[in-house]
Amino acid sequence: MGAAIEVRSIGLRARSGDVTLRDVSLTVGHGELVAIIGGNGSGKRALLDAMAGLRPPSSGAVIRSNGAMGYVPHGDTIPAALPLARALRYTARLRRVADPDAMVDEVLQELDLAGRAAVPIGELSGGERKRAAIAAELLARPGLFFLDEPTDGLDPARGREVMRALRDRCDRGATVVLTTQSPLDADRCDKVTVLATGGHLVFFGTPGAALAYFGADNLEEVYERLAGLGDPAEAWSRRFFQFYRTIGGVSFPSVPPQPGPPGLVGDNAGPHSAGPARPGRHARPERPVSPERPERPEQPERQVSPEGPPTDDVTDAPPGAPAGAGRGEADGLVTRALRPVRQWAVLAARDTDGLLRTRRTRAVLAGAPAAVLVALLLLFPSGAFSPAHPNPEGDVSILFWTVFGAFFIGLVYGLPHVYAELGVLRRERFAGLGAGTYVLAKAAVLLPAVAVADALVLAVLVALGRLPAGAGFGATFVTLLLSSAVASGLGLLVSAVVSQLSRAVAGAAAVCLPQVLFAGALLPASAMVLAGRWLGYLMPERWGFDALGRGMDMQALWGNGRSALGSPVLASYGTEFSRPVWDDWLVLAAFSCVLLAAAVAVVARRTPVPVLRHATAPGLSPAGRPGAG
Repeated sequence: MGAAIEVRSIGLRARSGDVTLRDVSLTVGHGELVAIIGGNGSGKRALLDAMAGLRPPSSGAVIRSNGAMGYVPHGDTIPAALPLARALRYTARLRRVADPDAMVDEVLQELDLAGRAAVPIGELSGGERKRAAIAAELLARPGLFFLDEPTDGLDPARGREVMRALRDRCDRGATVVLTTQSPLDADRCDKVTVLATGGHLVFFGTPGAALAYFGADNLEEVYERLAGLGDPAEAWSRRFFQFYRTIGGVSFPSVPPQPGPPGLVGDNAGPHSAGPARPGRHARPERPVSPERPERPEQPERQVSPEGPPTDDVTDAPPGAPAGAGRGEADGLVTRALRPVRQWAVLAARDTDGLLRTRRTRAVLAGAPAAVLVALLLLFPSGAFSPAHPNPEGDVSILFWTVFGAFFIGLVYGLPHVYAELGVLRRERFAGLGAGTYVLAKAAVLLPAVAVADALVLAVLVALGRLPAGAGFGATFVTLLLSSAVASGLGLLVSAVVSQLSRAVAGAAAVCLPQVLFAGALLPASAMVLAGRWLGYLMPERWGFDALGRGMDMQALWGNGRSALGSPVLASYGTEFSRPVWDDWLVLAAFSCVLLAAAVAVVARRTPVPVLRHATAPGLSPAGRPGAG
């Protein structure tokens, strides 16, 4: 049947320069269930991501068979607020699955989740959530399936359920590669890849052969062997290299097969294989060594090459979809151009659905404008901005805190979104979702929400006399809405940078303080030092404050001579309230665009997409991009 994945002498370096993988070679056959095990710092996740295309190797190459791929990262990967079946239908629509309702019903039956279809995902047990994550990937029927610690945190019974589901996928022809810390899970696999600290490959073969190789009674003892005295990782790596030598990217035994039951002998399953697959499952005859093929000289120390991967007829694979749906003949230019729009519409619908179903989110939506209203009503008396009794100093405070209230609402609305669903985002980005599509869908959901909140706050303030009524209502609303939109973009950016709520709150406080200090309300820009004045131009609140004052025509109110402070206050602000309000609106709109673009860049960096390559190789077809829909 050939190979599903070939890993050819890959090395990988972290950004810090540390080596995370060292000259790893192995081959995974079709229909095999392969576990990657090892202690902390051994590079398990690095190898999984390299095989999946998420981390291009620093040296060597990874070749994959053609077809759709699935990836389940560590943690929760489906929106917790939605019922299971509804969440899967959104996923099916994102990936352009034909007849999504029927496919969702099929995978639910397949994974024994049909009875939990109407239950919100957050209320499922740990094992059920893991199976639900697998179900989401099975909608596209992937031929290659990668999972990062799918049984982490589960008790043995729940872990066995997950492994049984993965074994069933292999029996149906899929190839599954997973990382695990559980020896029980590894023992249920066809092959185990054993890595030692520093990214050394120290074994690849069947679980039974691993026990014989390490002289252990169970896989727990393998960890003990790797944690022995001295430098066991280096020692075991050298020992394993003496058994096998790599020729042209494919490894062969350096000693002839021994008579008797199969032990440490090469087979068709991989370069560092140590025995055939379990009896009766995926076993294949041995592949003879060709004497004509040149051998690569053995080296006692194998270092990672700083050079890039080989370029033997290698080209980047174009974006694709399940089972070849991404090829030009099956997907026209118009369909490709409209794909982000369709994904955006599905995501916006799903985000709106989740927004209305989450109690905490509903509390935030109602609580932020309520808190702003209470604060402003307690701070400022009614009758403000009266032409008969102008109070320039008080008016300045009301202007600033009103626009800051809109900024606060937008920031609070934008903060909880990205960091809370990084697992969902990683899975969907792997499937072909664009970072820009994701962020713009969030913005499309947040904009109507902040518009309603701003309109409510403004209407109450005007009705209770804290702001003047009249022709300036429309301009005031636009200013507040733009300030909230800028803050929502800033909230999404902060949420994309951090990984937990406490850091998001700290980030929100850090961005609010400069807005208060440098907006030009507490201290006019003309009174600041030059550095502070230039810094003020980078504060969105500076432009919102100016726009609100211009929309309410502060120049006419303070210049009517009824207050002795009117003219001095106007003079201290210079031309800030004399510019057309459109100028300030354009600046606020530009801030929104820049912040959203920054959020897109951060999302793209934190959730990389597969960089897959294809090459002409025996038994392999060109590798394609996983289905995105």
